[in-house]
Amino acid sequence: MKKWQKVLIFTGTHILVAALSVVLAYGIFLRQTDGMSKLQQLYRLIDDRYVGQYDEQTLFDYAATGMVAGTGDRWSYYVSAKDMNTFNEQRENAYVGVGITISPREDGLGADILRVEPNGSAQEAGIQGGDILYKVEDRLVGEIGVDGASALIAGEPGTQVKITVLREEQELEFTLKRKHIQRAVAQGKMLENNIGYIRIENFNTNCAKHTIEQIKTLVDQGAKGLVFDVRYNGGGYVTEMVEILDYLLPEGDLFVSQYYDGEKYVETSDKNCLELPMMVLVNQDSYSAAEFFAAALREYEWAQVVGLPTVGKSYFQETYEFADGSAVSLSVGKYFTPKGVCLQDEGGLVPDVVVEVDDTTAAAIYAQTIDPKDDPQLCKALELLQ
Repeated sequence: MKKWQKVLIFTGTHILVAALSVVLAYGIFLRQTDGMSKLQQLYRLIDDRYVGQYDEQTLFDYAATGMVAGTGDRWSYYVSAKDMNTFNEQRENAYVGVGITISPREDGLGADILRVEPNGSAQEAGIQGGDILYKVEDRLVGEIGVDGASALIAGEPGTQVKITVLREEQELEFTLKRKHIQRAVAQGKMLENNIGYIRIENFNTNCAKHTIEQIKTLVDQGAKGLVFDVRYNGGGYVTEMVEILDYLLPEGDLFVSQYYDGEKYVETSDKNCLELPMMVLVNQDSYSAAEFFAAALREYEWAQVVGLPTVGKSYFQETYEFADGSAVSLSVGKYFTPKGVCLQDEGGLVPDVVVEVDDTTAAAIYAQTIDPKDDPQLCKALELLQ
């Protein structure tokens, strides 16, 4: 036999032995984990055999995220323990910060400042929507990303943070004090011809209180009609939405919730109502409660809807917290309009009058920097109210 043939035979034998060893080890592992779920087996395998280092909590967070994503439901999501504080702040419309909303730029220059919160230290210092967040504590935002910048801006109330913004290629440096910020959930103002305008940011904590306060103020000032703006409104609590609808609409059904087990709950309105001409502005970023708010007013023929078709989010979620401080927000039922329409089945709420806007105008509407006369959707609503 030739030498190379011997080598091949020996090598092949070694490969065969190694393969048999792997199969044998795998078989022993399966017997040891018999009766466990696949996730339990996988965790046991990683814990026993993985050659590298890993963080157990991170492993569980990824597993939980993947399991929820595996339902195929875009509305259910997992919240890790480290993100729960931010999650709760959003629901409560309150947080500690400087009062800016940022988004990454494609050119890597930094982050666009989309919105400046009223009464925040950023607004007080003169920072504007449309500025570019360039540095935080002398670190380039283009390098650390939006998450890194947000982490540096976050901190204890009363402490300071240095940020640099770009405005028309000019660098402007600010030292801002972190403070408790209560989001202005509803903002109202009187427009021409005594038409009251109310922008509702979301339907989370304090929405009903602030919105009804704005309605009363505008009515006292002589408003002859109202425009409710729920564009870019991500929804929120049903209880907040129902309270506003109850204030506006006459007696009847307002909203229907149907749980996974088929049980239904119907929210109703009393006889008291506000009889004024009304309009509602919506767009592709009006979600859930914002959509059903507009739908209810239209079904009662209390308002017309203007803007762009909405998302069509009819699944509602309940939040379940775990012992480690994390939570899952899981879809457990469907919402229906007063007439029993599921907007998810309809593909969203289609406005009575569809009005398109370009990207520049849309950004200005979101940042709240647009003049009313330059807002085509608002102008159409005002025209219809006349």
